[in-house]
Amino acid sequence: MNAEFLILILVVVTALAFDFTNGFHDTGNAMATSIATGALKPKVAVTLSAVLNLVGAFLSVEVALTVTNAVIKIQDKSGAPKPEFLADGGSSLLMIVLAGLVGGIIWNLATWLLGLPSSSSHALFGGLVGAGIAAVGFGGVNWVGDGTKLDGVVGKVILPALFSPVIAAAIAAAGTYLIHRITRTVTDRYREAGFRWGQIGSASMVSLAHGTNDAQKTMGVITLALLASGHWTSTTAVPFWVKISCALAIALGTYIGGWRVIRTLGKGLVEISSPQGMAAESSSAAVILVSSHLGFALSTTHVATGSILGSGIGKKGAEVRWKVAGRMALAWLITLPAAAIVGALTWFIGHTIGGLGGALLIFALLAAAATYMYLRSRRTAVHAGNVNDDWADAKRETSAPTLTSTH
Repeated sequence: MNAEFLILILVVVTALAFDFTNGFHDTGNAMATSIATGALKPKVAVTLSAVLNLVGAFLSVEVALTVTNAVIKIQDKSGAPKPEFLADGGSSLLMIVLAGLVGGIIWNLATWLLGLPSSSSHALFGGLVGAGIAAVGFGGVNWVGDGTKLDGVVGKVILPALFSPVIAAAIAAAGTYLIHRITRTVTDRYREAGFRWGQIGSASMVSLAHGTNDAQKTMGVITLALLASGHWTSTTAVPFWVKISCALAIALGTYIGGWRVIRTLGKGLVEISSPQGMAAESSSAAVILVSSHLGFALSTTHVATGSILGSGIGKKGAEVRWKVAGRMALAWLITLPAAAIVGALTWFIGHTIGGLGGALLIFALLAAAATYMYLRSRRTAVHAGNVNDDWADAKRETSAPTLTSTH
């Protein structure tokens, strides 16, 4: 068993770890509003979401192929692998992928600790971009594809990030307004009860859509690593074992439940009602599914947050906590560059040591950072029992995990 193969194993394990963090970080995108309105019990919600994430991961590979081909330039204009990535048996590209994954995981865990629903997708892409720039310069990143169509990081990642939350917010606002207009003669009691049933269906669609988009990003990363090491040759397909392992990893992460982020989305942005929740979830599902079909590796977090804000805007008299929204927007702006910096620094550390030793050091540093953040999170634990506690005052608008009780 040579060093390159051992590095590949580290990359695959780290990629599945990222997939796991993606699962619990993004559970709230699908289930936060259903949990907040009482349409689903917290544990039932995350279990349902996990199953549907698992199913959704098998419905398409378009996003996975975007990650494989649209971030790091692994091929020249003729379509042949670039020689700088083959000279050392693929170790240089494997180190880029490993460092990029570390950048994504660190950012995911840091924002989860703060209860911020930031983008797991942009954390991953930021890490890969930063490591790619550190390794081979700006030319090592596939910014705009071949120039014949909207492609690369700009076309497949950055532009969808700018437009998707705005589109989702507009759809959710319109949907919320129409729902309240159509049902204005129905008493609040019956309206809430009826739309809670509707929320189960709409939240399920978001979970299914999330699987078609986010689970595939890790599939794309592992496929990229397999291409680098020579264990896979196709840039238009994904190995079946990769699909299964990534689907299981994101489903398990979803089942664990990212309660800190669920709390912020469900209670921190808007005091949401069932009609608003159904409108927000339906908007999110529609935008994510269309984007997955087109191969856009968008942020499901941006879409879900935009939808929830839109549901608050669309309901007359609804309270929108703009301070919380502002913190989220700031996190969105710095996610990609922050993860890129971590990815670049991680690559430099691994490259300086070199080979298997560098990869093992990177993995050890990641494990230490993850352990610290997990232990830090236990000081203000958020779980299924207190995730719906009141978000009562301005202090809590600046510290999402602060709770009225810890049960």
